[in-house]
Amino acid sequence: MAIKFGRPIEMRDAPRPKTESKTESKAESRNALSAPSLDLAVRPRRNRKSEWARRMVRENVLTTDDLIWPLFVVDGHNKRSAIASMPGVDRLSVDQAVRDAERAMKLEIPCIALFPYTEASLRDEHGSEAVNPENLVCQSVRAIKKEFPDLGVLCDVALDPFTSHGHDGLIEDGRILNDETVAVLVRQALVQAEAGCDIIAPSDMMDGRVGAIREALDASGFLDVQIMAYAAKYASAFYGPFRDAIGSAKTLSGDKRTYQMDSANSDEALREVELDIAEGADMVMVKPGMPYLDIVRRVKDTFAMPTFVYQVSGEYAMIAAAANNGWIDGERAMMESLLGFKRAGADGILTYFAAQAAEKLKAGG
Repeated sequence: MAIKFGRPIEMRDAPRPKTESKTESKAESRNALSAPSLDLAVRPRRNRKSEWARRMVRENVLTTDDLIWPLFVVDGHNKRSAIASMPGVDRLSVDQAVRDAERAMKLEIPCIALFPYTEASLRDEHGSEAVNPENLVCQSVRAIKKEFPDLGVLCDVALDPFTSHGHDGLIEDGRILNDETVAVLVRQALVQAEAGCDIIAPSDMMDGRVGAIREALDASGFLDVQIMAYAAKYASAFYGPFRDAIGSAKTLSGDKRTYQMDSANSDEALREVELDIAEGADMVMVKPGMPYLDIVRRVKDTFAMPTFVYQVSGEYAMIAAAANNGWIDGERAMMESLLGFKRAGADGILTYFAAQAAEKLKAGG
């Protein structure tokens, strides 16, 4: 293109486009808005036209009944210590855990879950503190059930909060011992049941542990104690803040991929769930949550069992941190994530957002 005096000749010689007046522009806008209606028999937006209409056709609803609130307990009195990697979540002394249990009752949260921060002096290779009837979990269960007998209490069964190496099981020559670990887990479950625990939740992923625990509970007269099996628990990078919370992050040697599931596998999850149901699980769980919504859906569709999901610490931390930085609307993201679990088929959700979400739900949110 030839250029003369700083302008292409073609442009210099071409007629200039007509500049529209404001009046003409407004007239064209009116013409666009007055276009003939489309001949549509189906208009999905009719069901979205107002809040009452959206509520009326809503397919999934989140209520406080869907929530389980995990709490971290620590030795001491009148103590609340912040967990840096989980903004808004504290470790609680037993008396403060009782106060949060009271809050759960007022918010109509049906169940809380207890996880201990065990001092280094009480950790050993065998996780001996797990079977101590006076450990933090058992103390907390007794204190909470004394004041609030109608509040459900779930207790995690695994050795990682109690072992010096941070693994869920016993180790010999660098190898996790399955059957020997199960024997210890059975004793751990029994001391928790004796303390008043309502739901035993084995999270260790040892083979055969659900059946062994069910047999032991029944033999000891705990016929009504439920088992919620961590049936499909994946080896995940999303557990990091939780390990900070229970104090195992610094002690963990190696990884947990010889017993927790490969994140690439889906069919394997169904086999794991099927085994746990056959061994006596009353409820099953998928963990983590958001990266495994497809697993939740498959488990629910396949077995029609009470199916729970754990929105784990890393999921919580991502939402909380982004909200604290002003990058997302934290409250909306929280509720959207929880509703996503219900949509995927979950009957209930373990989430650190439980109290916050319950407050919003009770306020009409």
